[in-house]
Amino acid sequence: MTATLTQPTHILDLRTIPPRERHPLILGRFGALATGESLQLVNDHNPQPLRHQFEDRAFGQFEWAALEAGPAVWRIQITRIAQSAAPSTGAKGDSCCSGGACCG
Repeated sequence: MTATLTQPTHILDLRTIPPRERHPLILGRFGALATGESLQLVNDHNPQPLRHQFEDRAFGQFEWAALEAGPAVWRIQITRIAQSAAPSTGAKGDSCCSGGACCG
């Protein structure tokens, strides 16, 4: 999947948000995006667990682009490329990162 960089609709600096609140906030903001809108994340670590969670919960609905890859700052742009066909049941999405607790 080739990422198309657009002006982000929202920029979230996750470094100021408690770790357990990050994933629910990001997923909520992504859920509110219209197709073509994007969310830029600023983080203090590689958000790879979040990417796995997106692949699990929003497969085919997003593009992920690393704008800056550490070591001190990571900037990720997530663009909505499609809307969800059906609401998630949550059964598949109950990973260890559901609340972001394992991600620091």
